[in-house]
Amino acid sequence: MKVLNLRCANGHGFEGWFASDAEFMDQNGRGLVECPLCADQVVTRVPSAPRLNISGAREPQAQPNPQPLSQPQAADLQAAWMESVRALMQRTEDVGERFAEEARRIHYGEEPARGIRGQATPQERAALQEEGIETVSIPVPAALKGPVQ
Repeated sequence: MKVLNLRCANGHGFEGWFASDAEFMDQNGRGLVECPLCADQVVTRVPSAPRLNISGAREPQAQPNPQPLSQPQAADLQAAWMESVRALMQRTEDVGERFAEEARRIHYGEEPARGIRGQATPQERAALQEEGIETVSIPVPAALKGPVQ
């Protein structure tokens, strides 16, 4: 099993596990590899150095860190984003392709106010905005599109 460092076109870094380099190339070529954060399918392999254990080698000297330790790292930000998307999905009702219709019903008081999510075309979102109904587009990674655990 090979663990590859990958990066999407949006700059999100993540790991992928594949049987071989050829398997990664095959899956990536067929659009089966996507970023777990933004679902982008333009994924490239990032060079990585293997860890070498050489007897007698000295431990590297600690280098001063120019950034304060409290500043979040990219992996921490990605984990926070995924947790935020999970929380959003748990607290909202999926209305699917009926999103624009349901948003209007809620806005005009025909349905009780509640958090909803679903799909809307750019034209539907523009029409909702013209009516004073605010929406937010949030990409949901494919890994989270099934039942929320």
